[in-house]
Order: sequence, then C-alpha cells, then structure tokens
Amino acid sequence: MAKVIVRDLAKKFMWTIVTGDSDSLNRPLTLADTNRPGLELAGYFPDTQTKRLVVLGDKEIGYIEEQMDEISQRRSFEFLTGDNTPCIVVAHGHECPPVLKEIAERKNFPVFKTEHQTSHAIVSITNYLDECLAESVVIHGELVRVFGVGVLITGRSGMGKSEIALELIKRGHQLVGDDRIDCYKIHNELIGRTTPMLEGFMELRGVGIINISRMYGVGAIAHETQIEFQIDLEPFNDSYEYDRVGIEEKEYNEILGIKILKMTIPVSQGRPMSSVIETAVTNFLLLKDGLDSAKEFEERVLAQISENKKEEFDASVSKH
Repeated sequence: MAKVIVRDLAKKFMWTIVTGDSDSLNRPLTLADTNRPGLELAGYFPDTQTKRLVVLGDKEIGYIEEQMDEISQRRSFEFLTGDNTPCIVVAHGHECPPVLKEIAERKNFPVFKTEHQTSHAIVSITNYLDECLAESVVIHGELVRVFGVGVLITGRSGMGKSEIALELIKRGHQLVGDDRIDCYKIHNELIGRTTPMLEGFMELRGVGIINISRMYGVGAIAHETQIEFQIDLEPFNDSYEYDRVGIEEKEYNEILGIKILKMTIPVSQGRPMSSVIETAVTNFLLLKDGLDSAKEFEERVLAQISENKKEEFDASVSKH
C-alpha cells in the first residue's frame, strides 16, 4: 500500500477539486519534489520526471493563456496528465485552463485549485512529502531530550536503559520514546519518534507499563526530536582502558547516512548514570560551541611541561 496518495494531500491542504472522481484520488506519490512544467509547456518532453506532482503558477498560466494555441496545449496537457503523474495543482486562485480540464475529465485525472501563492504551495507540499516519504529505520533504545538535545541511549538488554531514562525524566527532562525508536531522515536531519500507540508509555521490569504523562505531567514527554548525540551503555570492564581524558579521536555512528557523535559509557553498580549523562550532554553542548574541555586541559598540561623545562634550563645555566 502506498505511503501517500493524492487524497492525503487534498485533505491536508483543503484543495478544491476540479476534475477526477474518488478513484482518481488513489494515485500514489513517490517523490517529494514538484514540477513547474516550463519546458513541458514549450513542447520539450525528454528527461522529464513524470512522477512529480505538477504545479501551475502565475507564469505557467500566463504562458498558457498568452503564448500557447489549442494544439500546443493539447500536446503538453496530454503529456502532463500521464499515468505516472499524481495530479496537477493550479495555484494562486487561477482557473484551470479549459483544454486541461477537458483532457483531465476524459482521463479521470485529478486537477485541484488552491488560493495559496505558488511558492507557499510548493514549500508546503515538499515539506509534507519529505516527512511522509522519509527513509526510516527502527532502533531499540531510549530517546530522551536532555537540555534540549535529542539523546539516543542504546545498549544490550538488561543494561537499565529504561531506569536511566526514568531518572532523567524525574530530573526534568523529556521522554520521546521507550524501547522502539523510529528514526527518519528529514531535511538532512535525523528525527526520532515512537509509534502513536507507545507514545508516553514506558515499560519497567518488575513494575510493568507506566504512563509517563499521567505520572509526571504532559511536559515530561516530547512527540519527536532531532537526534544529535548517542550514548551507548556497556557493562564496566576492569581490564578495559576507558577514555579518562577525552582527547582521543571522537567516535561517530552513522544512521541513514547521517553521522552523530557517539560516546560509550560503562555502567557499574552505584554509578549515578543520570548525572553522568547530564554531564556528557553539557560537554556535548560545549563542543558544539567550539569549547573542548579535554583539549583545554591538554593545552594547560603542555604549557606546564614547557614551563617546567624552561625552569630546569634556567637553573642549569645559572649553575654554570
């Protein structure tokens, strides 16, 4: 079943239908781009992406009325109302050209009118289709907003991800999704949300399903967020050499072609993980502003070493 059909757009933007019956509104949309058919109206058809929704604005209508005779109109409109084209939208309150209306009625092809300006209509259509047709992947973990940053908490089962997320919620942060996170690539950003059925709910082992919005208020949940930072939890291992300073090469994870900063944090009994995560997010925000605490510390250490060497050199010179 198609993700988006013409009926969805017509209902979303309350377009006025000019031609086409109920069946014609089931045409699928597979591309988020639109087509303003300048070359097609001029009679040039090669390389046209026929699966795009067609928008006729001021310039197109002006060209049709002033420059095109009936024969050229019929040739262009026969092409634009092909089987692959989802529909045609006539913007800015213009009337549908009579030749287009006649051909569309014969083919049972959907043509709509809207009062919106052409540029506004195109932006609205593109943004809506970008979201509906976005690439997606499901990730198991917790998605929370900490200090306004979308943080994806991952790790194997039994690491206490839900419990940590609950502690963060109690400290005033927001839950976006528990266990199942639907990630979408929208406008070159990674957006995370959960399914409507699971929104606002969390599962805690030994307790069961809890309603976060009822227990902590509607402000404790967010419908979606941009994912900017990933924290991967793993059991503490005495034999592993963990990053203690932070000057090592930063680690990134790629999701749907978008790289996000990733930090691996060991979990051990008694460690205040909610405070650790808040600190990690605060440090992430400083990094975004160009402030790297680890490098700042490294520079201070190197400066001290240089100063010590200078003092040793001066002392050796004075002895001689």
